Parts: sequence; structure tokens; C-alpha cells
Amino acid sequence: MIIQVENLYKSYGGIEAVRGISFTVREGSLFSFLGTNGAGKSTTINILTTLLAKTSGVVTVGGIDVVRGADKVRKLIGVVFQDSVLDPLLTVRENLTIRASLYGMSGIKLKNAVDNAVKMTDISDFSGRQYQKLSGGQRRRADIARALIHAPKILFLDEPTTGLDPKTRRDIWSMIRELQAASGMTVFLTTHYMEEAADSDEVVVIHKGVIKARGAPLELKTLYCSDMLKITLESGEYIEHKLSNTVQALPIIEKYKDKIVNVEIINGTLDDVFLSLTDSKEGIGYAG
Repeated sequence: MIIQVENLYKSYGGIEAVRGISFTVREGSLFSFLGTNGAGKSTTINILTTLLAKTSGVVTVGGIDVVRGADKVRKLIGVVFQDSVLDPLLTVRENLTIRASLYGMSGIKLKNAVDNAVKMTDISDFSGRQYQKLSGGQRRRADIARALIHAPKILFLDEPTTGLDPKTRRDIWSMIRELQAASGMTVFLTTHYMEEAADSDEVVVIHKGVIKARGAPLELKTLYCSDMLKITLESGEYIEHKLSNTVQALPIIEKYKDKIVNVEIINGTLDDVFLSLTDSKEGIGYAG
């Protein structure tokens, strides 16, 4: 496991933002940390990326303790923050050059690192423009290029598409998946967009600082939500049945087959899972 978190707590005064969470992340996977604002996502990612001190617990990244080996951890990771840290008055390439120099690069090695980051994120068309003059989607691509400048083993994405329109979110995610497929890097995502977590290898749902469930998206859907069969009859009557699996629809359809006008099976989604886990009920569940 490339990331291991055991019994992690983080308190701010008398407020517990993270309350004893434990999870692992497999190397090369797309891992999603799913929760609403204030759930503890950013607190956890800030601890993992050495930006915030934990109250207690054990956290290792790449087998390195994030406290004792903070400098080594930073060399393994790239981070795309919710708010950009690039200089708005500099061009994208100038920003990337400064970033590469902070990792001790110079000369041809620095130039190659910048060129490679520009190529991977497909930003050559606007790499010579000031960051402040870019669109939201272009800025996100530039932010990701900055995070990739030193070829990290793990890419942390803290709500990377917040505020972007659906098409731009889709384009950004297409790029991220292509990068991961090409490099084999681990991607750790925090998000409150359910659809962004749908293609993850594993999802952890966090709510009020506690892990409510974890597992592959399909496992979570199977455990925490149902498909719905909706039948419209000739009389105008509607019949609805919850299904634990699609096969259960067959005898119901057979029963009404001579009177059916329309049949629809609505599959459960991660939205349904999320809503079922983040209501007033307490408890922790695990899939797999």
C-alpha cells in the first residue's frame, strides 16, 4: 500500500475535525475521498501532504512517516490545491520554471521537466500567457502541470474541478485518466461531485470526520442503494418495485406483460449511496 492511515485524529481546540479514521491506498489506483464541505476531506489531505500536523495516529506515504520524513514525502507527491498557488502575473512556463528550480533542477534537466509537464497536460497553446489571463479550465491544467513538474509517484487532487462547467470538468478528468494510464501514478482525489468518484478503484465516504463506508463504487451501490423498477400500465397506473438485482424485475414484468406501456429500470447511483450514508444515522460500514 502506498498510503496507510491508522487511527488518525485531528482536533482544532475542542473541535474534532477527523475522528479516528483508518484506510489504505493501493499503488497505481484512483482513490476517491468523498464527502461534503466540512466532512474532514481537506484536513486529511493536508496531513497526508505534510501541510498540517496531526493530533494523533500513524500516517505513512510511500512507506515514509509524514512527520519524521516530511521532506522525503514531498518529493514523492504532487498536489493540486483547491486554490491555485501559481503567480498570476507570470506566464505558465515561468511559473513552471520556478517550480522546477525549487526541486534543484537547472539547465537542460529543468527545461526538459518543464517541456514534459507542458506536453503531458497539453497546455503548449497557452504556456506563454500570463496565468491571470487564462480561463478556469486552462488554469486547472496549468495547476496540474505544476504538480507534475517533478514526476511524482502520487498526485493529490483536492476538489480540482470545483466551479468549472460540466464540459470543462469532463475534459480535465479525461486528461487525468490519460496521465494515470501512461504513468501508473497513484491519484488521490477529494471531491463532493459524486460522478467524479464513479470510476474510482476505491471510494471512501467521510462524514463529520468519520468514515461511513469504503469499497469499490459497485460494492457501495449494492450495499447502500437499490435499483428501481418502474412500470406504466395501459390504465395509466404506475407500479414501482425496489430491486436488489436486475433479475428480480423479470417475474414482475412477466406478471403485467399484457398491460405494460413502458418499463424503466433506474440504477442506483453514488448520489443515492452518499445520501443514505450522510443522514443523521451514525455508524461505520465497510464494503469488501
